[in-house]
Amino acid sequence: MQRTLALETIKKIGKKVRLLGWVSNKREHGKITFVDLRDTSGIVQIVGGKELAKLGREYVVEVIGKTCKRGRKMINPNIPTGKIEIKAEKVNVLSTAEQELPIPITEKVGKESSLSKRLDWRWLDLREPKKLLIFKVWTVLEQAFREYWLSKGFLQIHSPKIMAAPSESGSELFEVRYFNRKAYLAQSPQFYKQMAMAAGFEKVFEIGPVFRANPSFTSRHDTEFTSYDIEMSFIESHEDVMQAEEKMLVYILTKIKEKYAEEIERLYQKKLVVPKIPFPRITFREAKEILAKLNVPSKEGDLSPEEERKLSEFVKKEKGHEFLFVTEWPIEARPFYHMRLEKNSQLTKSFDLYWKGLEITTGAQREHRYKILIRQAREKGLKLRPIQFYLNFFKWGCPPHGGFGFGPTRTLMKIFSLRNVREATFAYRGPRRLVP
Repeated sequence: MQRTLALETIKKIGKKVRLLGWVSNKREHGKITFVDLRDTSGIVQIVGGKELAKLGREYVVEVIGKTCKRGRKMINPNIPTGKIEIKAEKVNVLSTAEQELPIPITEKVGKESSLSKRLDWRWLDLREPKKLLIFKVWTVLEQAFREYWLSKGFLQIHSPKIMAAPSESGSELFEVRYFNRKAYLAQSPQFYKQMAMAAGFEKVFEIGPVFRANPSFTSRHDTEFTSYDIEMSFIESHEDVMQAEEKMLVYILTKIKEKYAEEIERLYQKKLVVPKIPFPRITFREAKEILAKLNVPSKEGDLSPEEERKLSEFVKKEKGHEFLFVTEWPIEARPFYHMRLEKNSQLTKSFDLYWKGLEITTGAQREHRYKILIRQAREKGLKLRPIQFYLNFFKWGCPPHGGFGFGPTRTLMKIFSLRNVREATFAYRGPRRLVP
């Protein structure tokens, strides 16, 4: 008999179905036992007698039974299957589970464990439907990201993650032994996206892991994460890149809203808003002036987390928009390969994108002229020999180009109003966490 998912049972009233899943909860009322059966699609109530009474929480079971409408007083409006139940005819235990769980899985069981403890038992933590939804949404997010750029003629690439030289600054590097010499885990695919521009690919995107040896323990940092990157040739300025990104985000959030808006609102009490184009834009200098008027302490050459939040609150109040581009960052805050402004060589053609107070993107127009690139690298105090392979990309003609790196886990934080990037990561890696 073919399997039926929990959510599919609402279309099979009066029919016999075969369900496979976990025992999420069990309630006994005299000779009648109610079991909430959970699978990847949701939860459905099973009704039976002694065949259900022997089950324990988190047992993995097979249930065969008939789909029936619940009585009016038994309807549960909090779940999609709340109007039906399965009258069990046959129950098989596929796997038992110890009954003393290290962490509570459902909110009904008791107070939620600390985030650190939940990460210790991540596979159990992820059984909760709220947690599962994060990764369902991520799947749509990634699918939409690929769909969008493929529809624009972009090519997908897969760059190496073991490198001979840093792809960003010299700090935050994971050094690895590579046979008889040193190598580094890639901090970003930046060099290789630009190699693709020099190769004449013109438009590329990549989805892949990046590594940062950052000792920070903040809610937004991790040592390994997934990055979505694009690079495009023959642009006129970083404005072209910003326009491309805001259109991409509208496409992605529309797709997520179409499939999961109701579930996000039901489980997280959050309404997903698809933003209007164009997103507000202010320069770094203008941002600092606004923050000074708001009496927010300033971080020299950068924006602190508090500045990011206050600035986003200001834009939301003044312009009614959740997104904000901050442009024209000073050269001190940007890598050597960012192009400088013609009107002011101390500023770069770069941007950060913030969503509700959190940076989710860094992007820029890159410097594609060989001699200028060498000069800017020297100004940053870089030794040319380790990056000569990269500099060679620009010796035989490279078009004007730019791109950005986009953080899916930070984006998920904002979709669900999560407190920490760890909650949006399948198996988090940080300075003190290597398992599970």
